[in-house]
Amino acid sequence: MKALVFPGQGSQYVGMGIDLYESRKDIKDLMDSANHILGFDILSVMFSGTDEDLKKTEVTQPAIFIYSVAALKALNNGSTPSMVAGHSLGEFSALVANGVLSFEDGLKLVSTRAKAMQEACDANPSSMAAILGLADELVEKICEDTPGIVVPANYNCPGQLVISGETAAVEMACEKMKEAGAKRALLLPVNGAFHSPLMQPAQEKLAEAINNTKFYKPTMDIYQNITTTAVENPEEIKLNLIAQLTGPVKWTQSVQNMIKKGATSFVEVGPGKTLQGLIKKINSEVLVSSAI
Repeated sequence: MKALVFPGQGSQYVGMGIDLYESRKDIKDLMDSANHILGFDILSVMFSGTDEDLKKTEVTQPAIFIYSVAALKALNNGSTPSMVAGHSLGEFSALVANGVLSFEDGLKLVSTRAKAMQEACDANPSSMAAILGLADELVEKICEDTPGIVVPANYNCPGQLVISGETAAVEMACEKMKEAGAKRALLLPVNGAFHSPLMQPAQEKLAEAINNTKFYKPTMDIYQNITTTAVENPEEIKLNLIAQLTGPVKWTQSVQNMIKKGATSFVEVGPGKTLQGLIKKINSEVLVSSAI
């Protein structure tokens, strides 16, 4: 069985999507429509902007979504996937892939999500850190025992977990992680605590937008970050998307469950190869590839 997986924030690069844009008229039309939907020329930032412009959350998230859906449209290798999943932001691209969301509605939700997250970051500067070489259970225990708000945010692969929260709490937790034997406990260059309780203000705005958007019955299973299991009910999908903003991205567990259900190959649809690397660390026996 084949699974499609969609990357999240951090996979962007200047120039992404220009080859797709120039490859087919239907893809060009799709990408051109994004400028109209968003009300600004995001394609010019994607194709020829600066790294700094592209790194802004309110630009990065819709840009990755646009690229991923364009890559999905270009994907044609003769076989139909059985399941989809997305890493954080990538979950919205996955929902377009399995028919739950239209491109327009998905892009509007991603834009709302990105703006709300940026506002939450600006209101309460906070941090994230990558912890390498510690068991998940130990990372969880250290976070729980550290004063302040610090929580596991991204279970990326065995031995790689990102924590998120108040800057002082994250820094204190990093020192405890090193003392406990972590190979690295590295603060990430972000000014926000994604997938933590500090995203609560953004969650409320996203919830309103999601609840006012039509979600359709999926054409194939989606393994969501919060549940790590296949979800079919559109209303449940909505609730999980909302919960994801303050809850952890359980990527390791999601991929493991997809493999248990028969996935033998994973195709990454979107910019970069980050997910392919993580999946091979989760299970070295499965096949991984890029959509284009």
